[in-house]
Amino acid sequence: MNGRYDEIASAVPADLDALPRLRGFRLRGMEMTRLETFIDAAFAFAISMLVIAANQVPDNIEELLGAFRHVPAFVASVVVLGIFWRGHWKWSRRYGLEDGVSIFISWAMLATILIYIYPLRAVFGSMWFLLSDGRVGQALGARSDAQARALFATFAIGFTAIALEIVLLNLRAWQLRDPLRLNELEKLATRGDIAGWSIPVVVGIISLILALVLPREQLAWSGWVYFSMAVLVPLHSAYWKRKT
Repeated sequence: MNGRYDEIASAVPADLDALPRLRGFRLRGMEMTRLETFIDAAFAFAISMLVIAANQVPDNIEELLGAFRHVPAFVASVVVLGIFWRGHWKWSRRYGLEDGVSIFISWAMLATILIYIYPLRAVFGSMWFLLSDGRVGQALGARSDAQARALFATFAIGFTAIALEIVLLNLRAWQLRDPLRLNELEKLATRGDIAGWSIPVVVGIISLILALVLPREQLAWSGWVYFSMAVLVPLHSAYWKRKT
């Protein structure tokens, strides 16, 4: 274990104070690693799978206008993927880690994302269909309670898994805080990110439970519960900013 720590410590620049900073955090990973490049390519591929009218290019005005019904769901899906991408990007910039554990977690995250895009678009399409009274998006299309529960449960599992993988990456950085030579501000920021990404993990677990136990007419609450993060995340950010 000490040999592995020494290997990571040897890759850290000798003069950490000369590194660029992001909100006071010294960025040890300014150069893109092969791992980060591959993760970025996976996110780009996931977004390409979400494009409007992915199955065919509209060749008349009716099909073109019909394709635009899916724009709100596409945009919402890209926003969610962008939030997860930024979580991995910030972790890469802060710590520059490319050890075996970090690679394994990142590959797990990659696989989860590529599977997650299907329930992601389906749930957002259904949400916009409901909010717009059928003008945009598409109906859920579930023919039974079991199918509806399966979709919301799959969405919750994917959402929770990606957030948990980012938590694990930050926990890995915390475990390596000594060879990375994190100062007190950086240790506090790392703990803050672990706590912050734990919020979507908990919300995702709650959504999964609701998807499994709520009656069909109340099943939408399994989706609406995610909007609680619009309050919880800013509260968490304000709390940790006061601590720093």
